[in-house]
Amino acid sequence: MDFHQHWSVSLTTEATQRIAMVVEFDGHFYHGWQRQDNATSAQATLEKALQSLEGRPIKTICAGRTDSGVHAEAMLVHADISQARWQRSARAYTQGINHQIKEGLIVTGVLPVEDDFHARFSCLERSYRYQIWNRTTPSVLAAWRHWWMPRSIDIDAMQEAIPYLLGTHDFTSFRAAHCQAHTAIRTINHIDIVRQGWEIHINIAANAFLYHMVRNIIGNLIQVGIGRWSPQQLADILAVKDRKQAAATAPARGLYFTNARYPNFSSRDWVGKEWRGNV
Repeated sequence: MDFHQHWSVSLTTEATQRIAMVVEFDGHFYHGWQRQDNATSAQATLEKALQSLEGRPIKTICAGRTDSGVHAEAMLVHADISQARWQRSARAYTQGINHQIKEGLIVTGVLPVEDDFHARFSCLERSYRYQIWNRTTPSVLAAWRHWWMPRSIDIDAMQEAIPYLLGTHDFTSFRAAHCQAHTAIRTINHIDIVRQGWEIHINIAANAFLYHMVRNIIGNLIQVGIGRWSPQQLADILAVKDRKQAAATAPARGLYFTNARYPNFSSRDWVGKEWRGNV
């Protein structure tokens, strides 16, 4: 066996450690999470940083794909890396990843997980927040971080519509035309609406979401908030199971992935924390 053959074998047989990374990124920099051939993605940016550390291509899996312009505060991503490199220093490994990334994305926490852990399939619940800038004039400080709505919004009316969305339903009326999910049945566990100054925050958590489901729900809730629809009409649109009967999709820039919950931890639990030998 020559040198090159030996080196190839050593790379493929090196012991690996599966890690879960909590990732924060600004969707303004990326054309979504998923790797693309002709655009910059959050996944490709993270994988490039990992490859620089590992000296080989690294595949990552996330809790939930995000569209172009959507942000993440605590996206959970798993990958298989060198066990020896990880065991030398978990802190140095995290710092090494972030050192490779110039802007737009940062790893805020890393922890080891079992080999059968899967960021997507092991996830019990995903959470998002949608931000609306509700003022007669827009903000120039961060226009890509919310949806500007100059009209008055009745939060109480929107709150009345929320119970119709909670629980397990067929959300065909709120899925994108190109959604590839085998079923439109999903379970929404929680929705709340909070006004903070000029901003309105809508938080929503479910076992999983369909393509554009959150943004479509927001677009329809706003119709209730501005008085165009009654809360009952939202229930009617859900029941008809027809996307064409629903309102337009809310812009991506106001949406944030905020948490992924697993049996033993949540992604938000590990933001800014260092692994010290136990989970």
